[in-house]
Amino acid sequence: MRLPEYVHSLTFRWAVGVAGAFGVCTLLLFGFVYWQTADYVIAAVDTIITADAKANGATTASDLSRFIRQYLEDDPRRVKLAELFTGSGTPSVGNVAELPPGLPIDGMPHTARLARLDNRGRETQATRAIARQLSSGEVFLVGHDTGLLHQVGQVVTRALALGLVPAVCLALLTGTWLSKRAQRRIDEMNRRVQRVVAGEFKERLPVGGYDDPLNRLARIVNAMLDRIERLIGELSSVGDDIAHDLRTPLTRARAMLERGRENATTLQDLSESVDGAIAGLDQSLAIITALLRIAEIDHSRRSAAMTTLRLEEILRAVHELYSPIAEDKGVSLRLDLHDTAAVSGDRDLLLEAVANLVDNAIKFTPEQGAVALRLLQRPDGPVVRVEDTGPGIAAAEREAIWTRFYRSDRSRHAPGVGLGLSLVAAIVKLHGFRLAIVDGPGCRIEIACHVAGA
Repeated sequence: MRLPEYVHSLTFRWAVGVAGAFGVCTLLLFGFVYWQTADYVIAAVDTIITADAKANGATTASDLSRFIRQYLEDDPRRVKLAELFTGSGTPSVGNVAELPPGLPIDGMPHTARLARLDNRGRETQATRAIARQLSSGEVFLVGHDTGLLHQVGQVVTRALALGLVPAVCLALLTGTWLSKRAQRRIDEMNRRVQRVVAGEFKERLPVGGYDDPLNRLARIVNAMLDRIERLIGELSSVGDDIAHDLRTPLTRARAMLERGRENATTLQDLSESVDGAIAGLDQSLAIITALLRIAEIDHSRRSAAMTTLRLEEILRAVHELYSPIAEDKGVSLRLDLHDTAAVSGDRDLLLEAVANLVDNAIKFTPEQGAVALRLLQRPDGPVVRVEDTGPGIAAAEREAIWTRFYRSDRSRHAPGVGLGLSLVAAIVKLHGFRLAIVDGPGCRIEIACHVAGA
């Protein structure tokens, strides 16, 4: 017979384990209570029979006989036992049929089973008894029934049955209910996950209004699904953008080649057509190279090249590289180093990121304008700022410009494929730095860095 699925769950096993532990602890507790009660009852009986064994100071056989008769007269519960045995062990006065074998005759309390003999007949009773020998050779025995211990044991057993069994059953029922409840939730989560696997990326795991491990797990998975859905959306959008941006230069290249084949009459005409096609292919290759570069950085494949480097050296290299370009366009490029700073990073990637920002600033700054490359110091670390006197970036576009292939209306006439700032964002993210656009005249973009070793 196959057991129900919930029986194999960890919750049910824990419930069974807790119920078992509770049962063992309860048994130990009741055992301790019985032991302490029995100890108390025996001590009380021993006190009673020790006092009775003194027989009010009687020492002779006749005095002990009178004491035994008086002792046994008032005994409605039939718990008292007393007997005077002759030297040969024959009972003479009392209600004990015989001297039990093995009972020490030392005047100390001992546990013994005595044969009670009275008008109701013969009966064996569990007792605590004291036997002492008189100077005349006779043996005086006094005892007290300990049947109360049996009654106490019955009470304890009854209480144990009435308390332990329902408690264990309740624990098992609770474990079963919790296991079934958890199993239902897991089954529902599994159904939702299967829908996600089938392509329903809008599906999310159910989350209750209270805090427990399953709800915390559901929230984590839902956050992961949100991220996956967003990435898939971006991937789909990027795929469309790639197809659109590659189609234009490839179509242009194909058209030029066809035109050259059909219309070229001289070698120079054919060369011009081929040069135009090569330019279109170069643009397509530039797009693919940039995308591969971003993918490489996104997957952190360059993390092994992280070293401690000086930011001012990178800024000087970029300034030296772009000064002639800025001068040719009639734009001033100023380097402003307030301090020095060491950070942990990949020199080539950081150089590429700063160079892309400076290249964009020069590209969109009008003639006679100015571009500044600054290294600032702030309490939380150094900041690289690139600012220009160009048209700036509208507030509505400040998030979109970091996405791939995004080009604002102002920049569509300028050369480029819309991947430069995406590359910058990927490099900054790899280093754990922060990228921000600062309010002010023109465009101000900052890379907030962390000090090496911080």
